[in-house]
Amino acid sequence: MKKHFQFILVLSFLFSLLLSSCTEEVQRGLRAVPTAFGSLNEIVVIMDTDLWDGPMGDTIRYYYSSAYPLLPQPEPVFDLRQFTPEDLEKERLRKELRTYMFVGNLEDTNSPTTKMILADIGQEKARRAREDKAFNSIAGRDKWAKGQLVIYQFGYSTEELIKALKENFPAVKKRVYEFDSKKLDAYVYLNGENKKLEEEIRTAMGVSLKVPSDYFLAINDGNIIWIRKETDDISSNILLKKIKYTDQAQLTKENLLALRDSIGKQYISSTLPDTYMQVNAIDLPVLSNPTKINGYYALDARGIWEIVNDYMGGAFVSYFILNPNTSELLFIDGFLHAPGEDKRDFMMQLDHVLQSVKF
Repeated sequence: MKKHFQFILVLSFLFSLLLSSCTEEVQRGLRAVPTAFGSLNEIVVIMDTDLWDGPMGDTIRYYYSSAYPLLPQPEPVFDLRQFTPEDLEKERLRKELRTYMFVGNLEDTNSPTTKMILADIGQEKARRAREDKAFNSIAGRDKWAKGQLVIYQFGYSTEELIKALKENFPAVKKRVYEFDSKKLDAYVYLNGENKKLEEEIRTAMGVSLKVPSDYFLAINDGNIIWIRKETDDISSNILLKKIKYTDQAQLTKENLLALRDSIGKQYISSTLPDTYMQVNAIDLPVLSNPTKINGYYALDARGIWEIVNDYMGGAFVSYFILNPNTSELLFIDGFLHAPGEDKRDFMMQLDHVLQSVKF
């Protein structure tokens, strides 16, 4: 009886141990995976402090903190935060941000950052990077949380890595903007769309434009449409006008700005007499480039507007977009007045609306 009882106890213990182990595995499997959080246009740079404080960090700051085009006061393209691998372990939430960029010299195998990069990319890719100098960047997703973008930049010397950081900047910038686009869209249309205003624009201009719900109609006189959003902090504005297209000579920065100034002089003023809007091409240049909007050929212009005879100004972005079906040009312009506020994110939201336009 005693041996039988001991055997039962052993079986009971083993069963309890097995049950405990299974329960632990189930709990681990059911544990919620965190969702990444953080601001648009923010990159968390993971690299060793000695590299961040040296020429490599200077290169990152020069490109990734360069001025967003074009704003009345300089604001960076990206907001940067730098952590070391040790910093990540000190605070759990540091692993739940949205966008990370790991930067490491693979030659320095004692570097904590290099060890993290090698663990993630694997020895085969590390060997490829040694043999092929053009292979110096990899992108991944969801390393520690859902909704994360992780970019690795690496080389086998400081010189190689600095060269890669310079050359890869345009592609990384595009990748981060594309990654942020869904979050930007969700924010812009948080409360839905103004369907009534969209229909009015469709009828008058022959285009569809996704208009956020908080915009209202300021003017529709058969010549232009002006829609606005007004809050305590900002005034966000969109202008639309159609003109006949005759030849490609119309698609110049000078013609675009001349049209913008003519609209500004006729329609837009402050509360003071003899005031009107015009482009300020003296204090800052106007940047202009050919581009495409939803597959349509376009010319863009970015710069600063001001109110003549008053102390008001802000940033604008304009497009000439060619409609190949009707031989017409669409002029669509967004301008912002946000005194005392950072303007980069507001201008990105405004530009996001403009680029929703379709014939």
